[in-house]
Amino acid sequence: MTTRTRKERERADRHQRIIDAARELAETQGWEAVTIRKLADRIEYSQPVLYSHFSGKTAIVSAVAEQGCAELAVLLREARAAAADPAEALAAVIGAYVDFAADNAARYDAIFVLKTDLRFGPEAPEALQAAFDEIRQAYAPFAGPYDVETGTEVAWSAVHGLVTLDRSGRLRPDLRDERMKVLLAQLTSGRD
Repeated sequence: MTTRTRKERERADRHQRIIDAARELAETQGWEAVTIRKLADRIEYSQPVLYSHFSGKTAIVSAVAEQGCAELAVLLREARAAAADPAEALAAVIGAYVDFAADNAARYDAIFVLKTDLRFGPEAPEALQAAFDEIRQAYAPFAGPYDVETGTEVAWSAVHGLVTLDRSGRLRPDLRDERMKVLLAQLTSGRD
């Protein structure tokens, strides 16, 4: 192993430690608690070392978001692949998305709520495209006469809206399952 390879590996490890520390701190204390100073203390490196990896908090949130999206894509793919038919696949993908939001609040906020450097759409990083593609594949059989990409954005927006309103306590918690049934019925009614 060359010195350069070792240094590159150490840098990559330190980069990941910063991301992990930010995610853990956000999960336990909220994103407001995530500061460069606290992260530097937590991983036992100086603030300039952190700045050599990330330009600031937004860049760190972006890294957490990108990794969170990769994890979400895997969960959505597993849910879709395990389904017996298209309607079950869509229900499973929506369920996995809702569960991810509930079980990973800090990552969900990093991906979909907080300011990041990430862009969605054709120029999005691979992890974001992979998560969107899983939703698209699950929704595609129900697109009917509509453009699949646009329909997927609408379906995703509806699920995200329900998740966001539910998480903020603005919807009746005892009707969570009923709302998902209504959403699925509406999304699947466009099928030819």
